[in-house]
Amino acid sequence: MEKIVVGIAEGKTARNGQALVSYALGSCVGVCLYDTKTKVAAMAHVILPDKSRAVNQENVYKFAVEGTRELISEICSQGASRRTLTAKIAGGARMFRGVEKGWDIGYWNIQSVKKTLQEEGVRIAGEDTGGSYGRTITFRSEDGVLEISTVRHEMIYL
Repeated sequence: MEKIVVGIAEGKTARNGQALVSYALGSCVGVCLYDTKTKVAAMAHVILPDKSRAVNQENVYKFAVEGTRELISEICSQGASRRTLTAKIAGGARMFRGVEKGWDIGYWNIQSVKKTLQEEGVRIAGEDTGGSYGRTITFRSEDGVLEISTVRHEMIYL
C-alpha cells in the first residue's frame, strides 16, 4: 500500500488503496474525511484553532476552521459527495502539565474542528482526542479505517 505523508499544516487526498499518514500529532489535530461510495480519503494536519491570532495566515491548512473547510472542498473536488462524508479525528493533546484550559491549544483545536464539522454537516464517526501524549495516524482509503499508534498505548482502530 502506498503511503502519502501529510506534514504539519498540509492537507492531502488518497484513493485506490493508498493510505495517508501523519506523524507526531501533539496538540495538533488530524482531520480525516472519508466517502464510502467513492472510497476517497482526505487528511489535514492542523496546528491552530483559527486564523484570528496568527501573523502568517496564508496556509489555510495551518488552521482548524479554515483547514477543515478546505479539506471538505478538496475531497469533494476529487469526486466525494458531501452527503456521504464522515469524519474521524485524532490528536489535540495537552502536551504540557499545568497549562490552563484557556491556553490549552490542543483543547481549542479539538473544539474548532468539531464545531466546523458540525456547521458543515459532516458527522464524526470516531475520535481519539485529548490526553497528554502524541499520536501517529494512518488513514486507509480502501476502507476508511483510522489507525492510531502511540508510544504508551495499544494501537487503536476507528
